[in-house]
Order: sequence, then C-alpha cells, then structure tokens
Amino acid sequence: MTTASGELDHGELSSRVENAPDANGSIEVIDKGVIAEREKDDVGDDHDLEEGEQDEVQRGGWGNKMDFIMACIGYAVGLGNVWRFPYLCYKNGGGAFLVPYFISLVACGVPMFFMEVSLGQLMQTGGIGTWDIFPALKGVGLAAANIAAMLNIYYIVICAWSIFYFFASFSSPLPWHGCLNDWNDVYCLDRELQDNLTAGTRNESFLTINGSLLHRNLSESPAQQYWERRVLSVSSGIGEVGSIRWELVGCVALAWVLTFLCIWRGVKTTGKIVWFTALVPYVILLILLINGLLLEGSMDGILFYITPTFDKLGEPTVWVDAATQIFFSYGVGIGSLISLGSYNPYSNNCLFDTLVVGVVNAATSLFAGLVIFAVLGYMAFIQEVHVKNVVDEGPGLAFVAYPTAVDTMAGAPFWSVLFFGMLIMLGLDSQFCVVEGFATSIMDAWPRLNLRKRRTLFLISICTIDFFLNLFCITEGGIYIFQLMDSYAASGMPLLWVAGWECLALAYGYGARRFYADINTMLTFTPGWFWPVSWVILTPLVSFGIFLFSLIAYKGPKYGEDYYYPKAGEMLGWLMALAPMQWIPSYAIYLYFTTPGTFHERLQIMTTPRVFPKIPAQPPANNNRPRPLREDDDDLSLTRLQMTGRESDDLPPGYETAIALPLNAEDRQQHQDIV
Repeated sequence: MTTASGELDHGELSSRVENAPDANGSIEVIDKGVIAEREKDDVGDDHDLEEGEQDEVQRGGWGNKMDFIMACIGYAVGLGNVWRFPYLCYKNGGGAFLVPYFISLVACGVPMFFMEVSLGQLMQTGGIGTWDIFPALKGVGLAAANIAAMLNIYYIVICAWSIFYFFASFSSPLPWHGCLNDWNDVYCLDRELQDNLTAGTRNESFLTINGSLLHRNLSESPAQQYWERRVLSVSSGIGEVGSIRWELVGCVALAWVLTFLCIWRGVKTTGKIVWFTALVPYVILLILLINGLLLEGSMDGILFYITPTFDKLGEPTVWVDAATQIFFSYGVGIGSLISLGSYNPYSNNCLFDTLVVGVVNAATSLFAGLVIFAVLGYMAFIQEVHVKNVVDEGPGLAFVAYPTAVDTMAGAPFWSVLFFGMLIMLGLDSQFCVVEGFATSIMDAWPRLNLRKRRTLFLISICTIDFFLNLFCITEGGIYIFQLMDSYAASGMPLLWVAGWECLALAYGYGARRFYADINTMLTFTPGWFWPVSWVILTPLVSFGIFLFSLIAYKGPKYGEDYYYPKAGEMLGWLMALAPMQWIPSYAIYLYFTTPGTFHERLQIMTTPRVFPKIPAQPPANNNRPRPLREDDDDLSLTRLQMTGRESDDLPPGYETAIALPLNAEDRQQHQDIV
C-alpha cells in the first residue's frame, strides 16, 4: 500500500503501513495489523488503538489446522457429490468418465483451490478486497461475491426439501408408499396392484387404482407424485407462480436458523461444528453402502456404474461435463475459499490442506457413486428394467429415485431418516461456509462500515434478506425459478468466466513469479513448478475454452423431459448469468473514469497493487518485550521489514514512498512511551 503524496511527520511512521525503499530501490512493507495485535498482547490496554486496528485484532481465526481442513471438506463435499457425479458417470461412459474427471481435477480443480486458499492466507482479507493486488480486475471479487449471493438464495432450498422429507420419514408406511393419498391421480403406479397382472401384461401396461389399464409409459411412481404434487405442487409453467408452499416456508426458516447458529460466533465455533456436519455423512454413507450391497441386484448397478465405455471419450461434451463438475464440486470462483483461507495463520501449510481436500473430495464422489448405484441396481431388479431406465439427474435422483428404493426396504423409515439426515448435513455445511465467505468478503472490503463489530446484526440481515428471496423458489412455480438459478446464476458460464479472469488477474496482473515468490516465503519451501504453470497456462485455457464451447453448443433451458422455457424465462436466466459477469468490465471502466491523471497515469495506478502480503512481525528474541530505544539507535526497530519486489520507479505518478528516517529525540520518547 502506498501513501498519497505529501510530507509525513516522523510520528506517522510508527503507526501506518509504509513503503520504504532499501538501498536497491525495492519497497518494504510494515504490516500495521500485526504490529497492533502484538502491541495489544504485550502492552495491554494502556495505549488506544485506532479504529481500523481494533477491527484487525477482532478478526479472529481458526482454532487449529484441522478445523480449517474440516471446514474446507464440508464446503467442497456437498449435495453434488451424491447426485450429480453419479449421474455424470452414467451419462458419460461409466468408468471411462474418470479419465477426463481426474485430468480436470489436476489441471483445474486443485490448482484453483490452492491459488484461492493461499491468496486469502497471504493477504489476510476476504474475497473482494484481496483483488486489490491488481485493481483493474477487482471486479472478479465483486463478481464472485455476486455469485455467492445468488447461491445463498437457491442452494438452501435443497436443504429445505431435505428437511421436509426428513420429518416426513418419521411415519410408517412412508407417505410415498402407495397411491391412495389426496395428491395421487390415476397415473400413479401402485406396485402391489401389479401383482394381479401377468408378466407379459406388466411389460406393456399397468393397473390403475380405479381398475383400468394404461400404457406403461404413462405411469408415475408414488415417490414421483409425492415430489411433484405434494412437496412442490408444481404449476404448469414459469408464468404460473401460484401460491406459496407454507410448509416449505417453515423448512427454509429452520435451515436459515441452523445456518446462522453455525456461523454467528465466528470461524472458531464454525470449525468445531463442521467436525460433526462433515464427518457424520461419511458414517451414514458407509451404513447405506453396506445395506445397499445386501440388496438383490445391487451388483448390477455397481457394474453399470464402473464399467467404462471408452468410445464416449471422443465426445467433447464428456470433457466439458468433467471440467464443470470439478469447478462446481470444489467451489472455486465464488470467493469463499479466499475468505476461509484468510483466517489461517500466515505460516500455515495450505498446500498440504489443498492436497488433503482434493483427495477427500474425489474419493467421496466415487464412494457416493457406489452407494447410489447399488440402490439403483436394486430398483432395476424390483422393477424388472435395465439400470439405465431408473437413473435420474439432479434433484430427481435424491427425491424420487432413492425414496422409491427406500420404500421397498425392511425398516424403510429408518433408512429414509438416515439418507435425508445426511443430505441436510451435506447441504448445510456447504451453505454456511458460503455465507461465512460472503460475509467476510463484505466486512473486509468496506471496513469503515464496522460490520465486524456488528457481526451478529449483519449476519441476521443476510439471513433475513435471503429468506424472503427464497420465497420465489418455494411457490408452486418456484421449481422453474430454482432450475434457472441452478443453470445460469451460480454455475456454468458465470463460474467459468470468473475463474478464468481470476487466473489472469493473478498470473498476468499481479505477476505469477511474484505470487509464487510470496508463497515460497509464506510456506518456507518451494511447492514446485506445476502450480505457476497451471495458473499461467492450464487453468485459464480450460476455463475460457469450456466457456466458449458452452456458448457455441448452447441450448435453451428446460425442466424435466418436456417443459421448455418460454423466451421470457430464458431471458430471465441470461440476466441472472450476466449479473455477476458484468462486474469485471464494468468495474474496470468505472475505475478508469474515476482515477485522476493522464491516460498513462490512470493505467499505471489501475495496475499498481494496493494490498500486499500480511507478513507477520518478527517477535523479539526469547519472547521478551522489545528493549527501550537508546540514543545510539539509528532506525525504528518496530518490525522486520520484508521485500515485496516492487521497484520504486514502478509507482504511479502522484504517489511516493514513505522513507523510514532516523528518529529525533521527540520520536524516541514517543516510541519509549509505547513500548
């Protein structure tokens, strides 16, 4: 951070973040936050800290390293691992899909994860302010925060659906067991009634509850009708909003209360809670897998899941699906990882954290696939159809296919409670990490608002505003809004767009070599050449390549098998996508026209970093308090100066460095009073 031109007195030098050129012309940075924190710890309350310094002291951090790792696992491992990954494997060649999946994991997922976590840890600030490393592209931080805000609106609706099913599971038989309920119609297929038909007839027709025969293709399972007609009460289209589903309102409210309680005390408390919400789903998955393997036909489902069809690898869509799944699964491009990483201590080995989370996330996807396809194999067995005919995508897999299978098991309510309890925890730990990341980004980006001091009120405001916005997704036409937000707002093109520009801002704006050198200093070892190569070449190429392919191969949105959105609905989806994407060019234009100076001066200011790594002060030897200054001291011994690599002649016009001058008698006495 540079100081505006003008003369500084010596007293200011002891309390501000300063740049001081050394003999070689490099600029050295003193981190005022670290100094203030150390002075408060050592000296106590004798000396009043400035308002900004108090905020820095109160920022807090993770209780320990494992809390951060568990939070990242809870954030990255979510509902997409349970339903989206298994479906993509089925769709794209079974076991052959693992080839592009792991290539995308290595080329995009893990490098982006490491880049964002280490960036937050270096700068010790949230996902907006950290992009002042290259002000011209600070819009990537605003775009990421915009994506996170929209993700908060619709993602928690999935948690609400899971809560609804969780409470409904405490009944025997399960409410989606038969076809004699108020919400069922003549197309509901009651399995028990089909025992009255011959095998040949069952292949062509099904017996309805009123005794008539209808073609098999017209049938709907009780679980499907429960989902569409009881839970959602789906209207005929996006133009028919209908009434609010009041039972879902209560479920959404409960989900937000749980989210707030998990994060309102700060990341130290969140780090403890996530141990439960992140680990218990693995226990439940293991129990469900053991039960699934004992079901008839389960091995057929697993073989269908893992058997490779290598011919699929020649199709471009397979590679696109693999890369997009990696971006979605690891949660990059929405600023949350930067914010979570910013609560780490400066010297934390975030490379180790990245590798652990990367392995756990990939292994969880594979493991969840075994669980799901074991059950789908069982469903194919009892329905006497091929496995490919019972696989569904997205919410249908969790709220239709799996409930159908559970209903036929002994002790169905128990398995249903376990499954939907797992979904609640998988959804909530991802949700509250996104909310925490979004809140941190806002608090750090506008410190003058003192939002960190009003953290509780600020979080309540976020939860309340998002709750009312959720109401659009839980009307009778809400599923159409939900599908648009899932396809346009917080995934797909906006995420790829932001991720690509993040790499460009860091690798070509701030400088890949400088960033890599900062990481080397932070980690105290060299991570390897692979990481900068990924940030400079691999990841931006993949991100923008898939983005362009998505535009070229674009198809209009649809819901289910046969509902295609009208033009107005498609336009609404594009507005959702453009809302975050526009921040990158818009902010650059805004910054240019609000920056004084000539064209060259403006560009130089826009490309000059305003934040630097928060290098901690070197503690006194043996943890002793610093000695008083003596008359023969020639410089200010407040902290160890660190190199940033920026040359003094690179500074924009109108700015100058603050030089650490020898202290006079008055300055020495002032420093003596402080220490």
